[in-house]
Amino acid sequence: MEDSLARRIEGYKLTTAEILYHLPDHPAVLQSFLWQDLDIVPKLPVLNKFLTFWSHHLDGKLHSVRIAVKGVFTPTELKLYGAEFRIH
Repeated sequence: MEDSLARRIEGYKLTTAEILYHLPDHPAVLQSFLWQDLDIVPKLPVLNKFLTFWSHHLDGKLHSVRIAVKGVFTPTELKLYGAEFRIH
């Protein structure tokens, strides 16, 4: 959880990819797979690592990938406070 928050603050954005691939036993049939993770735009290293793994280790040949990116935080949602409050 803390790692995820730190990544969001560092500029990672919620990335969703719709991956269409050919079924190994029926190449004429396309199947859809949705992938979602935090990634850095525009290079998308996390998605590229996943797609590289897919192409080397899975039988379904990739047809196409559609990507949508949404910033997790907007500038107005983050506020820096100059104090820290502790209870006990």
